[in-house]
Amino acid sequence: MSSLLGQLRLAQLPPQAEAMRAQVKAFLAEHLAPASPSRRARSWMGFDADFSRRLAARGWVGVTLPARYGGAELDAFSRYVLVEELLAVGAPVSAHWIADRQSGPLIEKFGSEAQRDFYLPRICRAQAFFCIGMSEPNAGSDLASVTTRARPHGAGWLLNGQKIWTTNAQHCQYMIALVRTSGDKEDRQAGLSQFIIDLSLPGVSVRPIRDLAGDAHFSEVFFDQVQLGPDSLIGAEGGGWAQVNAELAFERSGPERIFSSIVLLDLWIAVLRERGDSSHAAEVGRLLAHLATLRHMSITVTARLARGESPVVEAALIKDLGNAFEQAVPELIASRVGPASSLMEAELAATLAYVAQMAPSFSLRGGTREILRGMIARGLGLR
Repeated sequence: MSSLLGQLRLAQLPPQAEAMRAQVKAFLAEHLAPASPSRRARSWMGFDADFSRRLAARGWVGVTLPARYGGAELDAFSRYVLVEELLAVGAPVSAHWIADRQSGPLIEKFGSEAQRDFYLPRICRAQAFFCIGMSEPNAGSDLASVTTRARPHGAGWLLNGQKIWTTNAQHCQYMIALVRTSGDKEDRQAGLSQFIIDLSLPGVSVRPIRDLAGDAHFSEVFFDQVQLGPDSLIGAEGGGWAQVNAELAFERSGPERIFSSIVLLDLWIAVLRERGDSSHAAEVGRLLAHLATLRHMSITVTARLARGESPVVEAALIKDLGNAFEQAVPELIASRVGPASSLMEAELAATLAYVAQMAPSFSLRGGTREILRGMIARGLGLR
């Protein structure tokens, strides 16, 4: 057993990626405005276009995109380090987040040269923010049953339907939407396509949804006879299902699926240190061991993405396990804290209140736990 354990090694980021970490820390120390822990806990839901543009000016938006489009042309491991550092301090990344993580890489991989030339430089300058049009009121996480439809009309397409739980749609210029272009929902994956939708077009309506924490990150988006141009289709008509699965592998496997509670966990450890309280050392140790294992898995999937693979099942597994960890953190801390007796403890209480309210959404966004486990079961040949 000891020889076997000696062979086990946690995944390591390449040295050139790790070398970036000190640069990111220095940038954040200079450019990130001070904020309370409860504000920093919003991190990847925190919309701050000015911060995103400062990050873009440093070359850190669209970091994996080719230099000819304005990207930094760094590998997926370098982006991993960047994301870890941003989330660890609770930087407000939501403005550029989706375009950087998935919309840009999707357009680069499947889009036309005209689409790349137009959208990618704007993404890299943090001038074009994207949202994702996947979920629908009657489809939930079952993307194959979407009914929003684009029909050929003139030289382009006529779009009708609705999307829901669309993060930051009210702030974004564009949406990449999965819609039906042929057949009906009984045809499942067949006949689905992806479109880039300019949200300023006539017929597009965006209605924010206020959540339990009082924020309005999510929106309903309605399409009423929206005329799309011929250049709005991404890739081939009917190829949307394969494309969206490649996109979801980026969305489901990164640090953001294990770091949603990290500001709270870090603050709790700081409070315990301030008190000189070692009575929860074993519980903290278990959480950190859990986090280290999840990080190992996440980096391993990043390695596959860097090789151009599409590890859909593995990404789903990381998201499911990562969400369980993210939800366990506020649950455990809530059962251990008492009345606040210091400023730091008051900040802990406020941060805990926010994260506890948001925690149920961690296993909803990006695909529900039930859908993910179905995908994992199919990948293992169990169904």
